[in-house]
Amino acid sequence: MADAGRLIAEAHNNPAAFVQLYRRHYDAVFRYCVHRLFERQTAEDVTSEVFLKVVQNFARFDGENEQQFRNWLYRIATNAVNNHLRKTARRSGLLQRLSERTVHQTVNCQRPTERKLKLLKEAVFGLKPRYQTIITLRFFENLKLTEIAEVLGSSPGTVRSQLARALAKLRRKLAPDFTDYI
Repeated sequence: MADAGRLIAEAHNNPAAFVQLYRRHYDAVFRYCVHRLFERQTAEDVTSEVFLKVVQNFARFDGENEQQFRNWLYRIATNAVNNHLRKTARRSGLLQRLSERTVHQTVNCQRPTERKLKLLKEAVFGLKPRYQTIITLRFFENLKLTEIAEVLGSSPGTVRSQLARALAKLRRKLAPDFTDYI
């Protein structure tokens, strides 16, 4: 958007302009949180926390364009998701419930696609939070490696090697169930 830089500058002093930024980016942040947490209600809560942090820290944002603002939002969202998982120790509880649902649904599920989707979610959730972040930003949010590197404060080479490691771990976990796709 041509006026994005102007909108960001205006949002520092005008709440209505900030609301426009919020509306432009809410869906992307929420979608990212859903992909990381696999629970809609939890993602809604974390997304609210993200935008509360954005409001509290917006005066310190020094970017000039929409891409920098979006990457800043993803960085805040990544930290909020990781903090949520650490603070509440939900990681093991969510993985346990997801495993139970997967077993229940694979027994009762008529569609192999649903079963494979559940197994994929379980495998992604079993990765380190940083690998989850990279996988989510790359394949669900379609960010380039350079954009992911900016979000994570890394080099593109580091992101590339971590992505390769994450994908290798997923391949090893999923190989028995996804032999047709690997």
